[in-house]
Amino acid sequence: MSTVRAIPERALVAVNAFGKRLSEYKTWRDELIGVIDEYQSWVEQQGLTNGEEDLRIYELVDQLKSDKLTVALVGEFSRGKTELINATFFSDYRQRILPSGAGRTTMCPTELLYEAREEPYLKLLPIETRKSSLTIAEYKRTPAQWTVRPLDINSPRKMADTLQEVARTKRVSLSQARELGLWGETKPGVGPVVDSSGQIEISVWRHAVINFPHPLLKQGLVVLDTPGLNALGLEPELTLSMLANSEAVLFVLGADTGVTRSDLDVWNNHVCIAKTGKGSSRIAVLNKIDILWDELRNETEFVSMIARQTSETARALGIGRNCIFPVSAQKGLLAKIKTDHALLKKSGLPELESKLSTDVIGAKQQLVRERVKREIGGIVETTAAMIEARLAAVDVQLNELRNLSGKSQDTIQEMINHMRDEKRAYDMTLSSFQATRSVLSDQIKILLDYLSMEVFDELTAKTRRDMNESWSTRGLRIGMQSMFKGVLDAMEKANRQAQHTRNLVQAVYNKFHLEHGLANIKPAGFSLLTFRSQLQRLHEEAETFRNSPLMFITEQRFVVKKFFITLVSRARGIFNDCNASARTWSKAIMAPILAQVREHKMLMDQRLENLKKVHENLDNLSGRIAEVEATKQNLENQLTVIRSMLHKIDQPRSLNS
Repeated sequence: MSTVRAIPERALVAVNAFGKRLSEYKTWRDELIGVIDEYQSWVEQQGLTNGEEDLRIYELVDQLKSDKLTVALVGEFSRGKTELINATFFSDYRQRILPSGAGRTTMCPTELLYEAREEPYLKLLPIETRKSSLTIAEYKRTPAQWTVRPLDINSPRKMADTLQEVARTKRVSLSQARELGLWGETKPGVGPVVDSSGQIEISVWRHAVINFPHPLLKQGLVVLDTPGLNALGLEPELTLSMLANSEAVLFVLGADTGVTRSDLDVWNNHVCIAKTGKGSSRIAVLNKIDILWDELRNETEFVSMIARQTSETARALGIGRNCIFPVSAQKGLLAKIKTDHALLKKSGLPELESKLSTDVIGAKQQLVRERVKREIGGIVETTAAMIEARLAAVDVQLNELRNLSGKSQDTIQEMINHMRDEKRAYDMTLSSFQATRSVLSDQIKILLDYLSMEVFDELTAKTRRDMNESWSTRGLRIGMQSMFKGVLDAMEKANRQAQHTRNLVQAVYNKFHLEHGLANIKPAGFSLLTFRSQLQRLHEEAETFRNSPLMFITEQRFVVKKFFITLVSRARGIFNDCNASARTWSKAIMAPILAQVREHKMLMDQRLENLKKVHENLDNLSGRIAEVEATKQNLENQLTVIRSMLHKIDQPRSLNS
């Protein structure tokens, strides 16, 4: 029995530019996690921990550890998507990982990923689950509905046989297809073909997930292989969720067909509307250029022909030529298997891999860096400010102690009395501060009420009730407008409330600064602009999809319901993120002043204690000065450490070019 050729993971990952860059990205991410862990251990040692901040840091580290980079391949049938996956990501095994050949090799959306806690498997969701209102994402949380087949990775033949399941089809009657939402009255030549017995061919499976221990997948890569136009139209979740959450979408065309009408439908109605977010890439791949290889043409003629076809493709899609990559996936895979460098260069794959490496992984790194800076940067800066405040207070103590030299006990007693008066005044401020905190707590509750998930669920429930008698594209348009208006109005109210709350907190900060000399801190702002933009973009995507001819390919009421369910699920996710962000901000906005208030009270107590001890024993003055000087040195060391950590978080090392 043949076995998969064993290749060391280090060598395996570094074979192409994409693999090398992904390896570097994982190393960078692991180092970033190490810095955050180092910071957390340090604050614990220094007694600076805070329960809420600890939770935020824990959640951030957990997110980084489970971080994924998704590349989706989209295109019509027989464009070579699966072969491109084999050639670009998995050629190191010297064989095809996914079944690829003539005909339809992928009948259902297929995800390739790695889950360390699971043995290799092929997990399949039956097509019959389309009858329910659950999304694919929701089914992923209910494993009982899936059919699981183990993958024998030590036997290429057995593994290939198992993976053939993604291409399995069956024939059903029109009534069965209609029940699944896979058939409706359509225009001639559009949709599935009815055979002589009045049946149509459908996929056995709705969705497939392959858990495979390939080094690239182990490092967080997820590859999504999608079927053709009809499948994209029948599962709105693919466009509005899966493609939208991918870091890159590779739109695969055939050099033998050029840009066909159905290609344009896929491009305009799915790729374009799904990929408008920051940090995402749309790349067009003109596959099968080896069809144009002709011994009667010289190299110049071939290059000219490819350039002309690239220009025509760019014009048809409305994008720049630099976003189009002519390749031969089949020849590229062969070249890698045979280590034929000349053939590999001619296949065009290295240029595509370079694009994925620089643009896609680079953009992903930037997004992660910004998230880490946003989530933990303020926490570390607050810690640094706290240490700086301690250091400033220690300097005051030192000057105070040094000036006591030669002073009488009566003079020191006067200083103690003055310190006590100052402490009483501060305690009175703290008493009024507690009342102010209660007011702020009420204001924050109003903010969070505007963004509560109950508000969203009530709004979508009302929209659903209003649409019950009109599950049509017109009814959907009215329902969408009502839902998005309601959600955006709630966000606008929350935005005004957040600004009002911030102004109240600023007044508290100013009071402590003016009356007690605490650092003049500007409270963190809270903006809903990102979430509003995401919702507005989703609305635009949904409106484009709603107007797509694909909404009329199958029974309209069924698809409209699926579309609405997907739309609500995605919008709910955005609203939930907004809710979580508001909760985090509401806790974080007071954290700096609370920390400073505690610090200032502690330092005042220390100053008063120093004066008392010196008053009791003037001979102990030099000893107290030495103790405070040691404390100052320790604080200076702490500040050096924390500033170094802040620099690492703020400016992590870049990936190699």
